[in-house]
Amino acid sequence: MTTLHSAADGPATATPRTVPPFAVISGAQVQRALQGRAPEIVDLIETTYRLHGAGDTVNPPSYFLRFPDRPTSRIIALPASLGGPTPVDGLKWISSFPTNVANGIPRASAVLILNDHDTGYPFACLESSIISATRTAASATLAADRLTHNRPRPRTIGFFGTGLIARYIHTFLTQTGWEFDEIGIHDLSADSAAGFRLYLEQTGNPSWITLHDSPEQLIRNHDLIVFATIAGEPHLTDPAWFDHHPLVLHISLRDLAPEILLSATNIVDDVEHCLKANTSPHLAEQRTGTRDFILGTLDDVLTERVTVPADRTVVFSPFGLGVLDLAVGKHVYDEVARSGELHVVDDFFHDLRRYG
Repeated sequence: MTTLHSAADGPATATPRTVPPFAVISGAQVQRALQGRAPEIVDLIETTYRLHGAGDTVNPPSYFLRFPDRPTSRIIALPASLGGPTPVDGLKWISSFPTNVANGIPRASAVLILNDHDTGYPFACLESSIISATRTAASATLAADRLTHNRPRPRTIGFFGTGLIARYIHTFLTQTGWEFDEIGIHDLSADSAAGFRLYLEQTGNPSWITLHDSPEQLIRNHDLIVFATIAGEPHLTDPAWFDHHPLVLHISLRDLAPEILLSATNIVDDVEHCLKANTSPHLAEQRTGTRDFILGTLDDVLTERVTVPADRTVVFSPFGLGVLDLAVGKHVYDEVARSGELHVVDDFFHDLRRYG
């Protein structure tokens, strides 16, 4: 490694800093590092939420790159800095191109850059669609567990939207001990619904699987509901569908009309992040002129600063924090490094002498 010196670095007695080697971690390596470790990753996500709640993170707003000629597509930048015992900085760069699905390739693709805490040099580039799905599923699983502490654990679950995120959430729930008597499915795409059903059957899950023709059927018949769609604006408007007071994991953020949120108890991951970009909570704020409809954050629940009522619909709306990607990405990096399979790009950083 190359040692850096300059007058700006302080006195000559200061410990010299070095440029870290740069590694590339493939999707296959990411999957091997994470597969079958749902309980461990959920614990990691809880620790990260607690660090965020304690102010030991930097998580600025996400930045959206949109395209006039491709209005349904976007690329999002999530910069973040994570403190704690293994601090790391970085950026997730994730694209969503819904038209990919018709061509037989996944809608989303992503990379994660990890930056060294002391020098700022990037030291790894990781395939991140798996990391993103993993942190989303772990967050949803953590929320499902903690938001049902004072009510019976749901025995039926309904999935509205049946893509990669739905699959990961189901996997994480079952790997952390959840059991369901019935699993409901609703998707605007019959092919997607059929594919998700095939996945469920291949897992050997003993649950009864029901394909629902309408959103109302799905919602009214299940106690835990997962929204994992690509909806750009609310399409569900009737609070009466939720009269049985389910737990709702509103992962896609834009499915529910404000009147549904205003009739429910609302938990978010971060208030400032969630109430923007015309999410359902943001629309509810615009309608009411207040944020009083939000009870608190998931960290508030974890630390028992708020108590979730047992007799109301509970909606968890996570905007998705970049610090969660950093935590999972650093965990993957450490696992791959320990395995001795780190692919280092020699001489990635070149011309490191200040004056040549």
